[in-house]
Amino acid sequence: MIKVTLKDGSVKEFENPISYADIAKSISPRLLDKATCARVDGEICDLREIADKDVHLEILTFDDKDGKKAFWHTASHVMAQAILKFIPDAKLTIGPAVDNGFYYDIDTEANIDEELIAKLEAEMKAISKAGSKIDRFTLPKEEALARFPENEYKQELINELPEGEEISFYEQEGFVDLCAGPHLMSVAPIGAYKIMSVAGAYWRGNSENKMLKRVYGTAFPKQKQLDEYLNMLEEAKKRDHRKLGKELRLFELKEEGPGFPFFLPNGMIVYNELMDYWRELHKRDGYVEISTPIILNRQLWERSGHWDHYKDNMYFTKIDDVDYAVKPMNCPGGLLYYNMEPHSYRELPMRVGEIGLVHRHELSGALNGLMRVRCFHQDDAHIFMTQDQIRDEIKGVVRLFNEVYSKFGLTYHAELSTRPEDSMGSDEDWEIATEGLRSALEDIGLDYIVNEGDGAFYGPKIDFHLNDAIGRTWQCGTIQLDMQLPERFDCEYVGADGEKHRPVMIHRVAYGSIERFIGILIEHFAGAFPTWLAPVQAVVIPVSEAHKDYAYEVLKQLNAAGIRAKVDDRNEKMGYRIRENQLQKVPYMLVVGDKEIADGAVAVRARKENLVGPMPTGEFVDYVVAEIKERRL
Repeated sequence: MIKVTLKDGSVKEFENPISYADIAKSISPRLLDKATCARVDGEICDLREIADKDVHLEILTFDDKDGKKAFWHTASHVMAQAILKFIPDAKLTIGPAVDNGFYYDIDTEANIDEELIAKLEAEMKAISKAGSKIDRFTLPKEEALARFPENEYKQELINELPEGEEISFYEQEGFVDLCAGPHLMSVAPIGAYKIMSVAGAYWRGNSENKMLKRVYGTAFPKQKQLDEYLNMLEEAKKRDHRKLGKELRLFELKEEGPGFPFFLPNGMIVYNELMDYWRELHKRDGYVEISTPIILNRQLWERSGHWDHYKDNMYFTKIDDVDYAVKPMNCPGGLLYYNMEPHSYRELPMRVGEIGLVHRHELSGALNGLMRVRCFHQDDAHIFMTQDQIRDEIKGVVRLFNEVYSKFGLTYHAELSTRPEDSMGSDEDWEIATEGLRSALEDIGLDYIVNEGDGAFYGPKIDFHLNDAIGRTWQCGTIQLDMQLPERFDCEYVGADGEKHRPVMIHRVAYGSIERFIGILIEHFAGAFPTWLAPVQAVVIPVSEAHKDYAYEVLKQLNAAGIRAKVDDRNEKMGYRIRENQLQKVPYMLVVGDKEIADGAVAVRARKENLVGPMPTGEFVDYVVAEIKERRL
């Protein structure tokens, strides 16, 4: 008897070995229609594979991250089949799934222009409409090589596989491709395709190899989903933080420092407002704030494990002939702080915050505005505690994160990431740490998904993925539970029994990278920050030269109340000045002319139209001061 434990904990029993596809069908024929692949004992598997022993099984669909990959991987084969119809002599190389779609690298001299792209898309739709079943088969290496007698790329890939290994292929409508899978059961579920772009790419990313054509595409079960995705991309272009950051004079990236952003005065206002909010919340919740050095010696990083597990992402220097590293993380400095004096159980939990500047080596091709940089500030905190305080501290951090994200109108989902292959520590420590995170999430009632093997090298973690205004997801906050570094740094506290004990440590960030969080907020708000974050909160626009003195009197009232404001008295038409300030996303424009002078008022033009028309100046000031103080959206 084979026992199959499903995601909800229920168990199904089968007398004989059975495919995961048939298990899905036994649960619901509708589930099989939607299924793309399976997760078996934490590993992604093809639905065609057989359960011949007790397993834990999750049937994945397009709604799951790994389910999408199987869907898009299948779509890349459909695109390759269509390419060969129109370019029969093209040499196929690889066609993996990537974020938001797939690509296929091909060796061809043919011009893949808009006319050919339209033909390819039509052929891909026709292939799916025909609904061909996809078959998987394996061959020994010699027969596999014989399948591609004139394709040196496939031959290279096959020759690299271990001797004696059966090599897998997938086939649809007579189109056969070398592939490890997994793939859909048929091409029918792929309802809509779009070829996004064509670019050049060296074979295997090596500039000494031949330049290939990389055809990028995406696909969805339904045309409506594709249309929504394409509309989101158009909206994302308008919200691009790199474009808005320059227009709103928030930050710039210069060729003298790729990946090292320059924050301009407007950007520093946003940064400092975020920091003020962060410090206010953390002071309330009992955190103390420290600052640790940016450069520390090799011995420290060897002790922390970063030298062995994170070296490729670090920058190094020598001081007095001794190796030093620029910190990629703040935690070792936080541990040194903890060890500066002895501690009692009465002091725990000890909550220690740090806005630390860290540097990480990123490949130039991975850099992306503020989203992926080489230096950034982390709103770090390290909590030192006893094992029986784990649940309460995790719950407290989750509540804090929820408060922060709600302040910006951001919803989120959580992922529990478990032990990676490259890790340190005992199985027992990892089990205690993972169960501590899991039980805290369940106590709170927060839904989460498990991301197997994606924890930090020193402990499991909970990642918070934020959903922005146009439906995109960003990973920001994280909570990592660590029993390894306190051991490596010999951290101790004296317990109620008078004996020395080892504390448990939480690493956590709410914003994550503050630079990246600002980039996310720029795009989330399309540059139109809520008033409390806006670099300029109000601009006074005199109708003519005769109204300038009154405009500056209004400005004094605004500034005295702490409102960031300015007067726009440029020698331009009033309509032009209004449009310019609209483009700068200023929350409030206050037009002043004869009537406003006579009434001691301002004519309000609000970005969100919550205030419109004439209003006594004092009344406007009171309203905006309250809006800023409450940090309203």
